[in-house]
Amino acid sequence: MSVVVRFAPSPTGLLHIGNIRAALFNYLFARKHGGVFMLRLDDTDRERSTEAFAKAIERDMAWLGLTWNAFARQSDRTARYRESLEKLKSVGRVYPCYETQGELDLKRKTQLGRGLPPVYDRSALKLSDKDRAELEAKGRRPHWRFKLDYDDVAWDDLVQGRKVLHPSAISDPVLVREDGVPLYTFCSVVDDIDDKTTHIVRGEDHVTNTAVQIQIWRALSQSPPPVFAHYPLLVSSEGIEMSKRLGTLSIASMRDELLIEPMAINSLLAKLGTSEPIAPRLSLDELADEFDFSKISHATPKFDLDELKTLNAKVLHLTPFESVKTRLAAFGVPESAESFWNAVRANLTTFADIRTWAQIVYGRIDPVISDAAFLAKAAEALPSAPWTEETWRVWTEALKGSSGRKGKELFMPLRLALTGVGHGPEMRALLPLIGETKVRARLVGTAA
Repeated sequence: MSVVVRFAPSPTGLLHIGNIRAALFNYLFARKHGGVFMLRLDDTDRERSTEAFAKAIERDMAWLGLTWNAFARQSDRTARYRESLEKLKSVGRVYPCYETQGELDLKRKTQLGRGLPPVYDRSALKLSDKDRAELEAKGRRPHWRFKLDYDDVAWDDLVQGRKVLHPSAISDPVLVREDGVPLYTFCSVVDDIDDKTTHIVRGEDHVTNTAVQIQIWRALSQSPPPVFAHYPLLVSSEGIEMSKRLGTLSIASMRDELLIEPMAINSLLAKLGTSEPIAPRLSLDELADEFDFSKISHATPKFDLDELKTLNAKVLHLTPFESVKTRLAAFGVPESAESFWNAVRANLTTFADIRTWAQIVYGRIDPVISDAAFLAKAAEALPSAPWTEETWRVWTEALKGSSGRKGKELFMPLRLALTGVGHGPEMRALLPLIGETKVRARLVGTAA
């Protein structure tokens, strides 16, 4: 059986790090098994869904490399949902309800006050045809609830093991609102049946939904329900549940403001909350090969932005030149400058740090002159071109012998004059990149 999975976000806000964990798990599982990964926009809520958010979802997914094999919008399938509702009506599995939101809120408050669970009392089932006609004559329009069977619903969860839920503690779910808009619980099942979804991978907050949706599936289809995997939800380092309201944790913010590498995000999320160590990976194929539901812990994982930033640096340190050469051009670095990338990448935290080293090598700086007399003698002792990575050692050995200096006393005045900063990549690699003309000018205090 070919694996078919889906990621179905609502275009009502920007994707955050928790959303992407769901997308990544589905993508890696499909990739590992050569299956289909679908992006399906849950956009039936026309009031909150926007095209701008839909495009942002597609952009974030593509940037992370989570490309989809199939695409769908629920807003294109309203006729299919109406058809499925009619089928449920014909088999007596849905019934019309006329309570207003205020009336339902009062019922729940009364039940809670009596120490009872706030489960819908099915009073709408007691309405006669005459009662319903009178309500509709007053302008009431029904919302449609699915009538649950009160039999245990059981499944073998790929993360949580055997799950058994008794629906008597669950309200009959509303499938279609009074304005005719179908809701997630219903649309998702219809889509999964039509898309031949084989596995549903999502957070553990959907466990109750699963019990309900299995019953809806069985009422609509003779095929068996999908295999489910419910993983623990991600929380922030402070223990706060992820939300679209936390804009700092949006994928757009991480890309455009924090300048995080996509594979740093993928590497962290693929291992966070699993039995495996978090380590930088440079390809999704590698993560897919390693992905296994049995490795996901039952404990709540915490997302730490500082941990992501540290991992981001490690990803950059491992990234080969071929993967970044076109990006380097934006900083004035020639596409042939592989030696530059190899020299500076170990000193990068984000890719934007390239700007500093590109300016030092290819631009102009104001040298920091800490010992003019020593630097003048250093300029006189410079070896003749062409320069290689051996030139720095030859030059400093000669200066060591002539000046008696060593260690920081020898090297720091040279670094400050040539780079303007007291730290960075090894000078043996930078010296030939800066070149003889700029080196001589900077040693005597000339901006170059």
